[in-house]
Amino acid sequence: MKSIIEQQQELASLIERHTGKDGVYETEIPSLFLFRESHPTTPKHGVQRPSFCLIVQGRKDVWLAEERFTYSPTHYLVASVDLPVVSQVVEASEQVPYLALRLEIAIQQVIELLQPIQSNLRPLKKPKRAMFVSTVEPDLLDAVTRLIRLLDAPNDIGVLAPMYQKEILYRVLQGPYGDVLKQMAVRNSHAHHIHHVIQYMKKHYRRPIRVEELAELSHMSPASLHRHFKAVSGMSPIQFQKQLRLQEARRLLLTEAIDAADAAFQVGYESPSQFSREYSRLFGRPPKEDVKHWQTERANA
Repeated sequence: MKSIIEQQQELASLIERHTGKDGVYETEIPSLFLFRESHPTTPKHGVQRPSFCLIVQGRKDVWLAEERFTYSPTHYLVASVDLPVVSQVVEASEQVPYLALRLEIAIQQVIELLQPIQSNLRPLKKPKRAMFVSTVEPDLLDAVTRLIRLLDAPNDIGVLAPMYQKEILYRVLQGPYGDVLKQMAVRNSHAHHIHHVIQYMKKHYRRPIRVEELAELSHMSPASLHRHFKAVSGMSPIQFQKQLRLQEARRLLLTEAIDAADAAFQVGYESPSQFSREYSRLFGRPPKEDVKHWQTERANA
């Protein structure tokens, strides 16, 4: 097996060849995306889907509520549920561009992989945060390298990609933070119920959601739901919904010809003034000013 440095060099060469220019690239391998940036980026708001993320060159910060996760080529990041985050490439240059990959994970994949030992799995007394950064091990990096090599052998993707993806997930589950993924697969556990609550909130974020309704859905008391939801996501259900609403509103403002009031109503706000205050608090500028700033940046890019 190659050393970690040799594997990283090969991965950098592969990603550079299959990107070439800055941006996000969807690949022929399902759920695999490649990233390239030749300069540090401004903070970007978005929903981090359940995924395995690996940096080959550069460095990135990811903020989940008030918690910062920093990772570089010696580490990988995993999110086990959908999470509203702020991410920023903080180290990149034209000589050494930021190069990274994201492999999205379906919780069903985790359940299937753990099926042989399902009866031995025990729920954690307290759910863990659904995001972590861990050190890259040679076996894990080897599986990732073999997966990325398939981009040069597209006829092999259908057969080999699922095998390598399964191995990557297995290596993560065997790592020091494997319980973060395992907890989502333990049926009737607190974490498993919170996963379903988050999926429900993503689908219905526009409508008012009562904590009592979510508690009933999760088979917990309101107090227990609030405690376990915050343990997993780093925020309360209300804060989580607010982030989903504001991020969607910003997307609408930046991509469609609508004003702030229309965007507010479309994502579930009844008060445009409240929307403007909360928008400014999250994104640093009022809606109208934020749109102008984005348009200026785009024109100068």
